[in-house]
Amino acid sequence: MPDDHTVRCCVVGGGPAGMVLGVLLARGGVEVAVLEKHADFLRDFRGDTVHPSTLDVLDDIGLGEAFASLPHSYVRTFVPPVAGVPPLRFDDLAVRHPYIAFVPQWDLLNLLAEEGRRLPSFHLLMEAEATDLLRSDGRTAGVRYRSPRGPGSVRAALTVGADGRHSALREAAGLELVAGSPPIDVLWFRLSRVAGDGDAVFIRMAPGRFAVFLNRGDFWQVAFVIPKDGAKALRAAGIERLREQVGDLDARFRDRASELTGWDDVKLLTVRSDRLRRWWSPGLLLIGDAAHAMSPIGGVGINLAVQDAVATANLLGPRLAGSEPIPDEALDAVQRRREPPTRSTQDLQELLQRQVLSPVLGSRPPRLLALARIALRIGPLRRAIVRRVVVGYLPERVTWPGR
Repeated sequence: MPDDHTVRCCVVGGGPAGMVLGVLLARGGVEVAVLEKHADFLRDFRGDTVHPSTLDVLDDIGLGEAFASLPHSYVRTFVPPVAGVPPLRFDDLAVRHPYIAFVPQWDLLNLLAEEGRRLPSFHLLMEAEATDLLRSDGRTAGVRYRSPRGPGSVRAALTVGADGRHSALREAAGLELVAGSPPIDVLWFRLSRVAGDGDAVFIRMAPGRFAVFLNRGDFWQVAFVIPKDGAKALRAAGIERLREQVGDLDARFRDRASELTGWDDVKLLTVRSDRLRRWWSPGLLLIGDAAHAMSPIGGVGINLAVQDAVATANLLGPRLAGSEPIPDEALDAVQRRREPPTRSTQDLQELLQRQVLSPVLGSRPPRLLALARIALRIGPLRRAIVRRVVVGYLPERVTWPGR
């Protein structure tokens, strides 16, 4: 693809939302360019939880079997941190994929890239970093980008920003962001796993401490929750203090915590929760984290982003397959479709952050757990809660250009 090109749709960001949208549009014959600023996908992603809604989309695209062949682990059970409540089993859900798949995100993105390259109207530009919007007659008309080959541009009837929570396109467009104030940050690290640990995802909490242990096959991926901006104080106390806290949460990990040899073994996720007041301007649409950054609670981020991409293809694909400009009301229709599940999910995350995590980290009893103890013993309500978290609200299926 030359350094200056014209397509019907330019997608900025080669994450799950951008790649799924690019593949879906190209399957319908739409000329689409996906710009990814890095040279490859081999980065330490933390959004590796693939929920049943996304697995259904991969089936729709015809990639279900190929995905199943990737290195992965399945989680079918979650142990809630509520005394007297049995494990939550996803097999109780009436869905095609009653589990959460954990897979390195770079493997998923490479799979989507391979599928895209089979399609003649799909163009993937690696090491192409969008720097500014092109504008014409008050509308976005594409993007300028830089790459090792020098500057370039892509002109398009529609530009889609799927470039993450630090979106350059969002900033260039000046769209208004409504920011929340999550009271937490998260430290991510790995600890080895042995067979006697069991398979289920589980939570450990004690006054002042909270951690989620995610089964990744031969290791546990640990999300260690800390108060907002608390990383500096914890670092000052030394890595030994973190090891102690992990061992205090679960005695099985007291010795294994020594695997944390220094802070280079620990990654900080600064938790954000926000959404755009308006996801679009003429000629431009924002989806995924670029439109709404999610808290890591529930591991829903990439799944909501994929759902955004599917809705965008379903609603705008037929228009992009033509030759007319994309009207503003069509862009607004995408937001009206996807904003309710975004708001609902963020509201649920906010409730859990304020009513569970904040009290625990402040060494106060979380009163919400008393209600959870009752709710999770009632069969239908129990299944509804599990479905809400694991499947999500308003999951999308591919309807264009057909399965």
